[in-house]
Amino acid sequence: MSSYNHISFKPIWTIGEKTIYELGQCEALILTLSETPIFPNYRRQLLHVSLVKGAQSTTAIEGNTLSEEEINELIEGKELSPSKEYQAQEVKNILEAFNNILTQVVDGDRPLLSLDLIKELHTKVGKNLGEIFRAIPGQFRKENVVVGKYRPPDYQNVESLLNELCHWMKSYFHFEKGQSFAETVIQSIVSHVYIAWIHPFGDGNGRTARLLEFFILLRAGNPDFASHILSNFYNETRPEYYAHLDKSTRTGDLSEFIAYAVKGYLDGLKKVMATINKSQVEIFWRGYIHDTFSHGPLTAKNENVNKRRRNLVLSMPYDRPVSVEEMTLLSRELILIYKDLSDKTIDRDIQELLRLELITEISSNRFQINQNILKKALPRKAQKK
Repeated sequence: MSSYNHISFKPIWTIGEKTIYELGQCEALILTLSETPIFPNYRRQLLHVSLVKGAQSTTAIEGNTLSEEEINELIEGKELSPSKEYQAQEVKNILEAFNNILTQVVDGDRPLLSLDLIKELHTKVGKNLGEIFRAIPGQFRKENVVVGKYRPPDYQNVESLLNELCHWMKSYFHFEKGQSFAETVIQSIVSHVYIAWIHPFGDGNGRTARLLEFFILLRAGNPDFASHILSNFYNETRPEYYAHLDKSTRTGDLSEFIAYAVKGYLDGLKKVMATINKSQVEIFWRGYIHDTFSHGPLTAKNENVNKRRRNLVLSMPYDRPVSVEEMTLLSRELILIYKDLSDKTIDRDIQELLRLELITEISSNRFQINQNILKKALPRKAQKK
């Protein structure tokens, strides 16, 4: 095994100041994401997107061409064309693996890295893939292979190398004794790379490595709806992913790969946080509207009229103006309410919302929710120069 100089089971990496800072930002975002209540529909949407993007990304890296739309169809129980049956099964396996791991971790089953765990993950990857999948699911390879220009370790050494990897993960990263957030992230990335290096299976090693990375992050408290981030980042930056993996293989130094992965992790968390912020804006806005119609100086005494006007403003989008014609078509409920009402009634409703300063007229007959209300709800701070 001495010829595998890059597989040293030693912390051959340096975490630079920038990466340390980014890990701190990641930890702060994870804490915020984990403790911020969001509407159930936003949570369902986030988790759904996470599963779809995660499955699409980790299989796309290996050549799967299914689109997010097609994966959505699979989730809905629809069948794809026979020519895409194999690719559909690949994605189904990853979706099932994500859900199983999530259930396992949430239920409190958080095992340490072991040969059985690695085999179990590979079994999920290769389920029902038949002979096209160049491996027996859950069994280590029985022959030597070449991956591009890379020659992985002799198959006879696979089990002993994985045993050493598991022992090193336990002693160096000490999950059962408690570990810092930074240690968790680094362990997930290092485990991913080592599985790629050892290449224990005839096929499906990349997907198994990324499932292991996902498991380690989830086990340590990564929110379920942020589970897709690294796989999605690797897929979106595929040339960089392979370039960093190749360089780390040649040098045995994981510094650049870790820095690359942490940056992608941070960027992904920021995107998830932006979606969460939208939920918080909706919570505030709904509360403000309900408070206005409960305690504000309303011109109408009829409860149904005020309810109609309240529903109208609540249906308006936050980020764009809408025309008068579009306003009454924003939801099925509004369509049914306004279909038998006159233009004068619609105009009176709009005028009341303007009077209450809940909406503003952007241009002729185009209206938007009053952004100043949202801005005033934010903390005051110095303007950037």
